[in-house]
Amino acid sequence: MDSSSSSKSKIGVLLVGHGSRLPYGEEVINGIAEIYRQQADYPVGVGFMNMNKPSIPAAINELSRAGVEKIIVTPVFLAHGVHTKQDIPHILGLDNGHEHGHGHSHGHDHSHQDEEDEDIQFDGEIIYTEPLGADSRLVEIIKDRVNNALN
Repeated sequence: MDSSSSSKSKIGVLLVGHGSRLPYGEEVINGIAEIYRQQADYPVGVGFMNMNKPSIPAAINELSRAGVEKIIVTPVFLAHGVHTKQDIPHILGLDNGHEHGHGHSHGHDHSHQDEEDEDIQFDGEIIYTEPLGADSRLVEIIKDRVNNALN
């Protein structure tokens, strides 16, 4: 129906990576996003916590300019950690002091200041998902790697 297709066009997806001085993580996240774009009916963006561009706020602003009203943010991390529980929610403005309020210092020796240089210009809804987690689909990839190594 027209109403469901128009509501889909108002949804954007943001895949969030950590960022690195080396190119490999950025290449993988961008590769995943490209595969996802080919299968999705809505815009798919990529944002990085630090060192790579675009930053998370810049990526959200880009989706906002594309006209989305709801952004589903998915951290492309295997497990929860300080970044997924504190840093990313803080960048997204979701750290209301209850769930993520465990202090700002976490002993990591690199700065995450770059991502806060740009303000988020989006007044729609942001939904933050779980990281990838223990999933049988990941085990299939591991089995493929092991089988390829044995051949």
